[in-house]
Amino acid sequence: MSIWILLIAALSAFVLGGLWYGPLFGKAWRKANGVPEGYQSGHPARVFGVSFIFAFIAAAGYLHFVGFSDDILASALHGAAVGALIAGTSFGINYQFSGKPFGLLLIDGGYHTVQFAIYGALYAGLHEIL
Repeated sequence: MSIWILLIAALSAFVLGGLWYGPLFGKAWRKANGVPEGYQSGHPARVFGVSFIFAFIAAAGYLHFVGFSDDILASALHGAAVGALIAGTSFGINYQFSGKPFGLLLIDGGYHTVQFAIYGALYAGLHEIL
């Protein structure tokens, strides 16, 4: 599979994240984490650069271990299962021990569920093009 598909998949995580942690759930996420409006966790170039590397690794790992089918819906559902059942539940374990609210699990777990669903759909839809 082409490196371009992995780059597109990693970029899709940023588009989704901008919407998810911005207008859709940004306020609720900040409140659940106790993060004040306007707070930055570090220099934006470092934060976004490292996050892109992690998104690329996740995209490559998903492709390597799960793969895709030619059916876009089936691949999206496989991705959603990975996001919800592996990433989401892993957050759930951590959040139980750190006392994070259930709403935060829904936000973060939901993001990764949709993220991996998009990865699956992209792989199925683009594997013959790129």
